[in-house]
Amino acid sequence: MSIKLYCFGESGHSYKVALALTLSGTEWEAIHVDFFNGETRSPEFRNNVNEMGECPVLVDGDVKLTQSGVILDYLSEKTGKFGGSTPEEKREILRWVLWDNHKLSGPGGMTRFLMNFIPEEKRPREVIAFTKARLKSAFKVLDDHLADRDFLVGDSITNADFSCCCYLFFEEPSAFVRADWPNISAWLDRIAAQPGWQHPYDLMTPAFPPRS
Repeated sequence: MSIKLYCFGESGHSYKVALALTLSGTEWEAIHVDFFNGETRSPEFRNNVNEMGECPVLVDGDVKLTQSGVILDYLSEKTGKFGGSTPEEKREILRWVLWDNHKLSGPGGMTRFLMNFIPEEKRPREVIAFTKARLKSAFKVLDDHLADRDFLVGDSITNADFSCCCYLFFEEPSAFVRADWPNISAWLDRIAAQPGWQHPYDLMTPAFPPRS
């Protein structure tokens, strides 16, 4: 029985898990969630899939998990991959996963949503400007950390990389301009060079046609 992942293409948090599943060689199936038409807010989804009304949700037999960081940790336990090889590495991976959710993916996903997926006349310009400024500080932390290393923790890709890269492969306008952050850009190239890597829209069905 393959793992099921409730997800949608525009969800960077879902992409963290989809990428980890794919690069670990785990058999899995994407279950598309119609987020933009309110599926996660429906009683059916809240009662049967995730009471928090969010994606991703991973179902592995009798195991159901939500929150991408928890899911990544579970997959490392299951596969023996990407979770660090020493207690020190495991703690450092957790540090970056927690930082990402608070400083990078959280505001990054919201900013991208506000810039792309609501009508232009309803986009809150001041909010977008504020979150862009906050994200600029986060990008500097990430870019500086990657100045003298290939991956965030240790010598190979880990859950820290999956977590922090998740919104940076999308091409829609966002706070992230790849050319401004050379160390991040080189790191993304290294991630994309991993055997089996795929773009989020190739792993999960997007709700909107990708922009060229």
